[in-house]
Amino acid sequence: MEERYIGAVSRGVRAPIIRQGDDIVKIVTDSVLKASQVHGIEFRDRDVVAVTESVVARAQGNYATVEQISEDIRRKFPGGEFGVIFPILSRNRFAMCLKGIAGGAKKIYLMLSYPSDEVGNHLISMDRVDEAGVDPYRDVLTEKKYRVLFGFEKHRFTGVDYIEYYKQLINEAGAEVEVIFANDCRAILEYTKNVICCDIHTRERSKRLLKAAGAEKVIGLDDILTESVDGSGYNESFGLLGSNKASEDAVKLFPRDCQPVVDGIAKALKEATGKNIEVMIYGDGAFKDPVGKIWELADPVVSPAYTAGLEGLPNELKMKYLADNDFADLSGDALKEAISEAIKKKDADLKGNMASEGTTPRRLTDLLGSLCDLTSGSGDKGTPIIWIQGYFDNYTM
Repeated sequence: MEERYIGAVSRGVRAPIIRQGDDIVKIVTDSVLKASQVHGIEFRDRDVVAVTESVVARAQGNYATVEQISEDIRRKFPGGEFGVIFPILSRNRFAMCLKGIAGGAKKIYLMLSYPSDEVGNHLISMDRVDEAGVDPYRDVLTEKKYRVLFGFEKHRFTGVDYIEYYKQLINEAGAEVEVIFANDCRAILEYTKNVICCDIHTRERSKRLLKAAGAEKVIGLDDILTESVDGSGYNESFGLLGSNKASEDAVKLFPRDCQPVVDGIAKALKEATGKNIEVMIYGDGAFKDPVGKIWELADPVVSPAYTAGLEGLPNELKMKYLADNDFADLSGDALKEAISEAIKKKDADLKGNMASEGTTPRRLTDLLGSLCDLTSGSGDKGTPIIWIQGYFDNYTM
Protein backbone atom coordinates (compact mmCIF):
# COMPACT_ATOMS: atom_id res chain seq x y z
CA MET A 1 0.00 0.00 0.00
CA GLU A 2 1.29 3.46 -0.92
CA GLU A 3 2.33 5.49 2.10
CA ARG A 4 -0.19 8.10 3.24
CA TYR A 5 0.82 11.65 4.04
CA ILE A 6 -2.56 13.02 5.12
CA GLY A 7 -4.14 12.13 8.44
CA ALA A 8 -7.43 13.42 9.82
CA VAL A 9 -9.37 15.88 7.66
CA SER A 10 -12.37 17.98 8.73
CA ARG A 11 -14.53 19.49 5.99
CA GLY A 12 -17.43 21.89 6.24
CA VAL A 13 -20.31 20.82 3.97
CA ARG A 14 -22.68 23.43 2.59
CA ALA A 15 -26.39 22.82 2.82
CA PRO A 16 -29.62 24.57 1.85
CA ILE A 17 -31.09 27.07 4.30
CA ILE A 18 -33.07 24.86 6.64
CA ARG A 19 -36.57 25.85 7.74
CA GLN A 20 -39.20 24.47 10.08
CA GLY A 21 -40.70 21.26 8.76
CA ASP A 22 -37.76 20.34 6.52
CA ASP A 23 -36.61 16.71 6.45
CA ILE A 24 -33.29 17.10 8.25
CA VAL A 25 -32.26 13.47 7.67
CA LYS A 26 -32.71 13.81 3.90
CA ILE A 27 -31.04 17.23 3.70
CA VAL A 28 -27.93 16.09 5.60
CA THR A 29 -27.67 12.84 3.66
CA ASP A 30 -28.16 14.49 0.26
CA SER A 31 -25.71 17.30 1.06
CA VAL A 32 -22.89 14.95 2.02
CA LEU A 33 -23.53 12.65 -0.96
CA LYS A 34 -23.49 15.67 -3.29
CA ALA A 35 -20.24 16.92 -1.77
CA SER A 36 -18.70 13.49 -2.34
CA GLN A 37 -19.83 13.45 -5.97
CA VAL A 38 -18.86 17.01 -6.89
CA HIS A 39 -15.47 16.99 -5.14
CA GLY A 40 -14.52 13.38 -5.81
CA ILE A 41 -14.19 12.34 -2.17
CA GLU A 42 -14.71 8.67 -1.39
CA PHE A 43 -16.46 7.54 1.77
CA ARG A 44 -14.62 5.29 4.21
CA ASP A 45 -15.72 3.21 7.16
CA ARG A 46 -15.73 5.24 10.36
CA ASP A 47 -16.05 8.58 8.65
CA VAL A 48 -17.93 10.98 10.90
CA VAL A 49 -20.80 13.14 9.67
CA ALA A 50 -21.92 15.76 12.18
CA VAL A 51 -24.72 18.31 12.03
CA THR A 52 -25.06 21.38 14.22
CA GLU A 53 -27.86 21.33 16.78
CA SER A 54 -29.24 24.66 15.57
CA VAL A 55 -30.46 23.35 12.21
CA VAL A 56 -31.93 20.25 13.85
CA ALA A 57 -33.92 22.44 16.24
CA ARG A 58 -34.92 24.72 13.36
CA ALA A 59 -36.22 21.81 11.31
CA GLN A 60 -38.17 20.63 14.36
CA GLY A 61 -39.63 24.10 14.88
CA ASN A 62 -38.43 24.00 18.47
CA TYR A 63 -39.05 27.65 19.32
CA ALA A 64 -40.67 29.55 22.17
CA THR A 65 -41.75 33.15 22.52
CA VAL A 66 -40.80 35.43 25.38
CA GLU A 67 -44.44 35.44 26.46
CA GLN A 68 -44.56 31.64 26.57
CA ILE A 69 -41.53 31.69 28.87
CA SER A 70 -43.27 34.32 31.01
CA GLU A 71 -46.37 32.16 31.28
CA ASP A 72 -44.33 29.19 32.51
CA ILE A 73 -42.69 31.45 35.11
CA ARG A 74 -46.08 32.71 36.31
CA ARG A 75 -47.21 29.12 36.77
CA LYS A 76 -44.08 28.19 38.69
CA PHE A 77 -43.80 31.38 40.82
CA PRO A 78 -47.32 32.77 41.24
CA GLY A 79 -46.07 35.21 43.90
CA GLY A 80 -43.84 36.84 41.30
CA GLU A 81 -40.82 37.46 43.55
CA PHE A 82 -37.69 35.31 43.26
CA GLY A 83 -33.94 35.25 42.76
CA VAL A 84 -32.23 34.76 39.40
CA ILE A 85 -28.70 33.59 40.11
CA PHE A 86 -25.53 32.97 38.10
CA PRO A 87 -26.76 33.80 34.58
CA ILE A 88 -24.16 33.93 31.85
CA LEU A 89 -23.48 37.34 30.35
CA SER A 90 -24.75 36.93 26.82
CA ARG A 91 -27.14 38.78 24.53
CA ASN A 92 -27.48 35.67 22.38
CA ARG A 93 -27.73 33.04 25.09
CA PHE A 94 -29.53 34.68 27.99
CA ALA A 95 -31.07 38.06 27.17
CA MET A 96 -34.28 36.67 25.68
CA CYS A 97 -34.56 34.13 28.50
CA LEU A 98 -34.26 36.96 31.01
CA LYS A 99 -36.95 38.97 29.21
CA GLY A 100 -39.25 36.00 29.46
CA ILE A 101 -38.43 35.35 33.12
CA ALA A 102 -38.91 39.02 33.99
CA GLY A 103 -42.24 39.09 32.14
CA GLY A 104 -43.54 36.60 34.70
CA ALA A 105 -42.14 38.46 37.70
CA LYS A 106 -42.97 41.36 39.98
CA LYS A 107 -39.50 41.62 41.55
CA ILE A 108 -36.24 39.86 40.72
CA TYR A 109 -33.14 39.64 42.90
CA LEU A 110 -30.45 39.29 40.25
CA MET A 111 -27.28 37.71 41.63
CA LEU A 112 -24.25 37.80 39.36
CA SER A 113 -21.03 35.90 39.93
CA TYR A 114 -17.82 37.92 39.79
CA PRO A 115 -15.30 38.65 38.37
CA SER A 116 -16.77 36.48 35.58
CA ASP A 117 -19.71 34.29 34.74
CA GLU A 118 -19.53 30.51 34.54
CA VAL A 119 -18.23 30.42 30.97
CA GLY A 120 -15.61 33.14 31.39
CA ASN A 121 -17.32 36.37 30.32
CA HIS A 122 -15.76 38.92 32.66
CA LEU A 123 -17.44 41.84 34.37
CA ILE A 124 -14.02 42.90 35.65
CA SER A 125 -10.57 41.35 35.81
CA MET A 126 -9.35 39.30 38.74
CA ASP A 127 -6.52 41.80 39.08
CA ARG A 128 -9.06 44.53 39.88
CA VAL A 129 -10.69 42.29 42.47
CA ASP A 130 -7.31 41.77 44.10
CA GLU A 131 -6.52 45.49 44.00
CA ALA A 132 -9.84 46.25 45.72
CA GLY A 133 -9.03 43.84 48.56
CA VAL A 134 -12.18 41.84 47.87
CA ASP A 135 -12.45 38.13 48.58
CA PRO A 136 -14.67 36.77 45.79
CA TYR A 137 -15.18 33.52 47.66
CA ARG A 138 -16.73 35.22 50.67
CA ASP A 139 -17.70 38.82 49.97
CA VAL A 140 -21.24 39.68 48.91
CA LEU A 141 -21.48 43.07 47.21
CA THR A 142 -24.49 45.29 46.71
CA GLU A 143 -24.71 47.11 43.39
CA LYS A 144 -23.78 50.37 45.13
CA LYS A 145 -20.68 48.81 46.72
CA TYR A 146 -19.73 47.18 43.42
CA ARG A 147 -19.93 50.50 41.57
CA VAL A 148 -17.84 52.27 44.21
CA LEU A 149 -15.15 49.62 43.88
CA PHE A 150 -15.21 48.96 40.16
CA GLY A 151 -17.22 51.69 38.46
CA PHE A 152 -18.87 51.15 35.07
CA GLU A 153 -16.86 48.75 32.93
CA LYS A 154 -18.01 47.42 29.57
CA HIS A 155 -17.30 43.97 28.18
CA ARG A 156 -14.09 44.11 26.17
CA PHE A 157 -15.57 42.41 23.09
CA THR A 158 -19.25 43.38 23.06
CA GLY A 159 -18.97 46.87 24.56
CA VAL A 160 -21.94 46.10 26.83
CA ASP A 161 -22.28 46.91 30.53
CA TYR A 162 -24.18 43.72 31.35
CA ILE A 163 -25.29 44.95 34.74
CA GLU A 164 -27.14 47.91 33.22
CA TYR A 165 -28.29 45.83 30.25
CA TYR A 166 -29.87 43.11 32.37
CA LYS A 167 -31.45 45.66 34.70
CA GLN A 168 -32.96 47.44 31.71
CA LEU A 169 -34.40 44.19 30.33
CA ILE A 170 -36.05 43.42 33.66
CA ASN A 171 -37.46 46.92 34.10
CA GLU A 172 -38.79 47.04 30.54
CA ALA A 173 -40.63 43.78 31.23
CA GLY A 174 -42.42 45.53 34.10
CA ALA A 175 -40.54 44.07 37.07
CA GLU A 176 -38.43 45.57 39.82
CA VAL A 177 -34.82 44.46 40.15
CA GLU A 178 -32.17 44.44 42.87
CA VAL A 179 -28.65 43.41 41.86
CA ILE A 180 -26.12 41.72 44.12
CA PHE A 181 -22.77 40.05 43.47
CA ALA A 182 -21.67 36.78 45.08
CA ASN A 183 -20.13 33.42 44.26
CA ASP A 184 -21.86 31.36 46.93
CA CYS A 185 -25.33 30.48 45.68
CA ARG A 186 -26.64 30.52 49.27
CA ALA A 187 -26.11 34.29 49.50
CA ILE A 188 -29.39 34.77 47.65
CA LEU A 189 -31.30 33.35 50.62
CA GLU A 190 -30.78 36.61 52.52
CA TYR A 191 -33.10 38.18 49.96
CA THR A 192 -35.55 35.45 48.89
CA LYS A 193 -36.26 31.77 49.44
CA ASN A 194 -37.41 31.21 45.85
CA VAL A 195 -34.66 30.83 43.26
CA ILE A 196 -34.01 30.14 39.58
CA CYS A 197 -30.51 28.74 39.11
CA CYS A 198 -29.30 29.89 35.71
CA ASP A 199 -25.88 28.25 35.83
CA ILE A 200 -25.28 25.51 33.29
CA HIS A 201 -22.68 23.00 34.39
CA THR A 202 -22.85 23.65 38.14
CA ARG A 203 -26.64 23.80 38.36
CA GLU A 204 -27.16 20.53 40.24
CA ARG A 205 -24.73 21.57 42.96
CA SER A 206 -26.38 24.98 43.27
CA LYS A 207 -29.82 23.39 43.61
CA ARG A 208 -28.56 20.93 46.21
CA LEU A 209 -26.85 23.59 48.33
CA LEU A 210 -29.84 25.92 48.21
CA LYS A 211 -32.31 23.25 49.20
CA ALA A 212 -30.09 22.12 52.08
CA ALA A 213 -29.80 25.74 53.25
CA GLY A 214 -33.55 26.24 53.50
CA ALA A 215 -34.72 27.47 50.11
CA GLU A 216 -38.45 26.96 49.58
CA LYS A 217 -38.58 26.59 45.81
CA VAL A 218 -35.57 26.02 43.57
CA ILE A 219 -35.59 25.39 39.85
CA GLY A 220 -33.06 25.73 37.05
CA LEU A 221 -33.26 26.88 33.46
CA ASP A 222 -33.52 23.17 32.71
CA ASP A 223 -36.89 23.14 34.52
CA ILE A 224 -38.46 25.87 32.38
CA LEU A 225 -40.31 24.81 29.18
CA THR A 226 -39.81 21.12 29.78
CA GLU A 227 -43.23 20.73 28.19
CA SER A 228 -45.19 22.82 25.73
CA VAL A 229 -46.72 26.01 27.10
CA ASP A 230 -49.52 27.47 24.98
CA GLY A 231 -48.17 25.69 21.88
CA SER A 232 -44.49 26.46 22.46
CA GLY A 233 -41.56 24.22 21.68
CA TYR A 234 -39.94 22.52 24.63
CA ASN A 235 -37.10 20.28 25.73
CA GLU A 236 -37.98 17.69 28.35
CA SER A 237 -34.33 17.19 29.38
CA PHE A 238 -32.82 20.68 29.19
CA GLY A 239 -35.66 23.22 29.16
CA LEU A 240 -34.18 26.62 28.33
CA LEU A 241 -30.59 25.43 28.58
CA GLY A 242 -28.85 25.56 25.23
CA SER A 243 -31.32 28.07 23.80
CA ASN A 244 -30.32 30.92 21.49
CA LYS A 245 -31.91 34.20 20.53
CA ALA A 246 -34.07 33.70 17.43
CA SER A 247 -35.65 37.17 17.28
CA GLU A 248 -36.46 40.06 19.60
CA ASP A 249 -39.33 38.06 21.09
CA ALA A 250 -38.38 34.39 20.66
CA VAL A 251 -35.72 31.79 21.38
CA LYS A 252 -34.68 28.64 19.58
CA LEU A 253 -34.48 25.79 22.06
CA PHE A 254 -31.96 22.95 22.17
CA PRO A 255 -33.23 20.16 19.87
CA ARG A 256 -35.16 17.19 21.23
CA ASP A 257 -35.71 13.64 19.94
CA CYS A 258 -32.20 13.65 18.48
CA GLN A 259 -31.36 9.94 18.46
CA PRO A 260 -33.77 9.12 15.60
CA VAL A 261 -32.10 11.86 13.56
CA VAL A 262 -28.55 10.48 13.85
CA ASP A 263 -29.73 6.90 13.40
CA GLY A 264 -31.71 7.92 10.33
CA ILE A 265 -28.73 9.69 8.74
CA ALA A 266 -26.44 6.73 9.48
CA LYS A 267 -28.92 4.31 7.92
CA ALA A 268 -29.39 6.44 4.80
CA LEU A 269 -25.64 6.85 4.29
CA LYS A 270 -25.07 3.11 4.79
CA GLU A 271 -27.65 2.35 2.10
CA ALA A 272 -26.14 4.90 -0.29
CA THR A 273 -22.43 4.17 0.27
CA GLY A 274 -22.13 0.69 1.79
CA LYS A 275 -19.92 2.22 4.49
CA ASN A 276 -20.42 2.39 8.25
CA ILE A 277 -20.59 6.13 8.89
CA GLU A 278 -20.71 7.52 12.42
CA VAL A 279 -23.14 10.41 12.93
CA MET A 280 -23.53 12.99 15.69
CA ILE A 281 -25.32 16.22 16.49
CA TYR A 282 -23.05 18.86 18.00
CA GLY A 283 -23.49 22.13 19.82
CA ASP A 284 -20.79 24.19 21.50
CA GLY A 285 -17.34 22.67 21.58
CA ALA A 286 -15.31 22.77 24.76
CA PHE A 287 -12.41 25.13 24.35
CA LYS A 288 -11.20 28.37 25.92
CA ASP A 289 -10.24 31.60 24.20
CA PRO A 290 -6.85 32.60 25.62
CA VAL A 291 -7.46 36.36 25.22
CA GLY A 292 -11.08 36.84 26.24
CA LYS A 293 -10.95 33.89 28.67
CA ILE A 294 -14.32 32.69 27.42
CA TRP A 295 -15.17 29.00 27.52
CA GLU A 296 -17.08 27.97 24.39
CA LEU A 297 -19.41 25.74 26.36
CA ALA A 298 -22.80 27.39 26.86
CA ASP A 299 -24.75 24.30 25.79
CA PRO A 300 -25.64 21.74 28.46
CA VAL A 301 -23.85 19.00 26.51
CA VAL A 302 -21.57 19.04 23.48
CA SER A 303 -23.49 16.27 21.72
CA PRO A 304 -27.14 15.46 22.50
CA ALA A 305 -27.09 12.35 20.27
CA TYR A 306 -24.58 10.18 18.42
CA THR A 307 -24.22 6.70 16.96
CA ALA A 308 -22.82 3.92 19.14
CA GLY A 309 -19.37 3.93 17.54
CA LEU A 310 -18.65 7.35 19.04
CA GLU A 311 -19.03 6.16 22.62
CA GLY A 312 -15.92 6.19 24.79
CA LEU A 313 -12.51 7.84 25.07
CA PRO A 314 -9.40 7.87 22.85
CA ASN A 315 -6.95 5.05 23.48
CA GLU A 316 -3.69 6.40 22.14
CA LEU A 317 0.02 6.09 22.78
CA LYS A 318 2.09 9.26 22.99
CA MET A 319 4.54 8.96 20.10
CA LYS A 320 7.01 11.49 21.46
CA TYR A 321 7.10 9.61 24.76
CA LEU A 322 7.99 6.40 22.91
CA ALA A 323 10.61 8.22 20.82
CA ASP A 324 12.24 9.86 23.87
CA ASN A 325 12.06 6.87 26.22
CA ASP A 326 11.36 3.35 24.98
CA PHE A 327 13.15 3.86 21.65
CA ALA A 328 15.59 6.66 22.50
CA ASP A 329 18.46 4.74 20.88
CA LEU A 330 16.71 4.37 17.51
CA SER A 331 16.27 6.72 14.59
CA GLY A 332 15.08 6.75 11.00
CA ASP A 333 13.29 3.67 9.64
CA ALA A 334 14.16 1.62 12.72
CA LEU A 335 12.41 4.14 14.98
CA LYS A 336 9.43 4.32 12.65
CA GLU A 337 9.09 0.53 12.60
CA ALA A 338 9.43 0.21 16.38
CA ILE A 339 6.77 2.82 17.06
CA SER A 340 4.47 1.26 14.48
CA GLU A 341 4.80 -2.15 16.14
CA ALA A 342 4.10 -0.63 19.57
CA ILE A 343 0.94 0.95 18.24
CA LYS A 344 -0.21 -2.29 16.62
CA LYS A 345 0.31 -4.18 19.88
CA LYS A 346 -1.04 -1.58 22.30
CA ASP A 347 -3.47 -2.68 25.01
CA ALA A 348 -7.18 -2.17 24.50
CA ASP A 349 -7.19 0.06 27.59
CA LEU A 350 -4.09 2.20 28.16
CA LYS A 351 -5.35 3.91 31.31
CA GLY A 352 -2.45 4.30 33.73
CA ASN A 353 0.18 3.49 31.10
CA MET A 354 2.95 6.11 31.11
CA ALA A 355 3.20 5.85 27.34
CA SER A 356 -0.29 7.31 27.05
CA GLU A 357 0.38 10.20 29.44
CA GLY A 358 -0.48 13.54 27.84
CA THR A 359 -3.10 12.16 25.49
CA THR A 360 -6.43 13.89 26.01
CA PRO A 361 -8.74 11.98 28.43
CA ARG A 362 -11.93 13.45 26.99
CA ARG A 363 -14.93 11.74 25.47
CA LEU A 364 -14.75 11.24 21.73
CA THR A 365 -17.94 13.22 21.20
CA ASP A 366 -16.52 16.18 23.15
CA LEU A 367 -13.31 16.16 21.12
CA LEU A 368 -15.16 15.78 17.84
CA GLY A 369 -17.67 18.43 18.86
CA SER A 370 -14.87 20.96 19.39
CA LEU A 371 -13.41 20.10 15.99
CA CYS A 372 -16.83 20.47 14.37
CA ASP A 373 -17.62 23.75 16.13
CA LEU A 374 -14.31 25.26 15.08
CA THR A 375 -14.73 24.04 11.51
CA SER A 376 -18.30 25.27 11.03
CA GLY A 377 -17.95 28.54 12.92
CA SER A 378 -21.01 30.47 14.05
CA GLY A 379 -21.30 33.10 11.33
CA ASP A 380 -21.74 33.05 7.59
CA LYS A 381 -19.71 30.04 6.46
CA GLY A 382 -22.90 28.20 5.57
CA THR A 383 -21.55 24.79 6.58
CA PRO A 384 -23.84 23.34 9.27
CA ILE A 385 -22.66 19.83 8.37
CA ILE A 386 -19.14 18.57 9.04
CA TRP A 387 -17.56 15.54 7.35
CA ILE A 388 -14.52 14.16 9.16
CA GLN A 389 -12.25 11.48 7.72
CA GLY A 390 -9.30 9.67 9.22
CA TYR A 391 -10.04 10.67 12.81
CA PHE A 392 -9.72 7.10 14.06
CA ASP A 393 -6.62 6.28 12.01
CA ASN A 394 -3.23 5.96 13.64
CA TYR A 395 0.39 6.00 12.44
CA THR A 396 0.13 2.45 11.12
CA MET A 397 -2.87 3.04 8.85
